[in-house]
Amino acid sequence: MALRRPSPRELGRWGERMAAAHLRGLGLSVLGRNWSCREGELDLLATDGRIVVVCEVKTRSGRGFGPPEASVTWTKSRRIRRLARLWLRAQGLGWCRLRFDVISIESARGTRPRLRHIEGAF
Repeated sequence: MALRRPSPRELGRWGERMAAAHLRGLGLSVLGRNWSCREGELDLLATDGRIVVVCEVKTRSGRGFGPPEASVTWTKSRRIRRLARLWLRAQGLGWCRLRFDVISIESARGTRPRLRHIEGAF
């Protein structure tokens, strides 16, 4: 019986769970996952108590389209920054230190997943 290939949505959610576990392993507290508003969605929000980390998670099952982090373009990073300001406002926070990270996960069939964490990616 052949294993069913996960849908892109399932793969993305799996990657976000891995990324959240990775951040917790670094001592960060996860504040939220998949926060969304009319403008878009933030994958992960975490903190070490001093700084809020806004984390974009990219998961791929192969390298056919290049490394996952390559899909975080300048336009995408600008959108994430705007969403972070909206999140701060929604939380009633006027200002706090922010860091924007990217976690990329590659998971090819038959191999161990490879996670790369790029702190301060943009």
